[in-house]
Amino acid sequence: MTKSAKSSKQEKLRILAAGDFHGSVGIAKRISDKAKKEKVDLVVLAGDIHGAVEGVDVLKPFRDAKQKVVFVPGNWDTSLEADLLRNVHGIKNLDGYYVNYKGIDIIGIGNPDFELTLDEKRALGKLESSFKKIKTKGGKKILVSHMHAAGTRAEFSGFPGSKAIRKAIDKFKPDLFISGHIHEAEGIEEKIGKTRVVNVGRHGKILVI
Repeated sequence: MTKSAKSSKQEKLRILAAGDFHGSVGIAKRISDKAKKEKVDLVVLAGDIHGAVEGVDVLKPFRDAKQKVVFVPGNWDTSLEADLLRNVHGIKNLDGYYVNYKGIDIIGIGNPDFELTLDEKRALGKLESSFKKIKTKGGKKILVSHMHAAGTRAEFSGFPGSKAIRKAIDKFKPDLFISGHIHEAEGIEEKIGKTRVVNVGRHGKILVI
């Protein structure tokens, strides 16, 4: 293989996806240590970072280790806490936005402020806007949400998934969809068309794309 052929090949992104810390610095430290041990490029947090105790600096272990982190807020994360993570600590909030990391686009949707369901119309609008802003042609895409999608196996919990997220998956066909929220669903994987669906939680999951 020539040098030019090697350089044109998309670099693999190695991530550690986790969520549902609920304010536990101990869990955050364990995930940070795992990220270091596994030499990941990026930590992706699928919401419910905070818990009932206010003022806990949950993500300090990641900052101390100088690790790259992005997140979406979950129902236990207030807008104020999400803003502090973004504005004070420089941790990227993907809710309604996307980032491109190593040539891979990562889109997010959150549900902060104790909202156990999404405003489906608003959420679909945010997702469609984010996907349409992507300039990468033919690149791989990751969708990150705290909520699970409608029609997925996590609904065994009795909590219905989001129809807006499912519509976005069906329409834009991301390569990977990461969600949390349903603790008992951690580790469950399935496929929606070409999209790999992974439920993550406080133990963390290494994903390579």
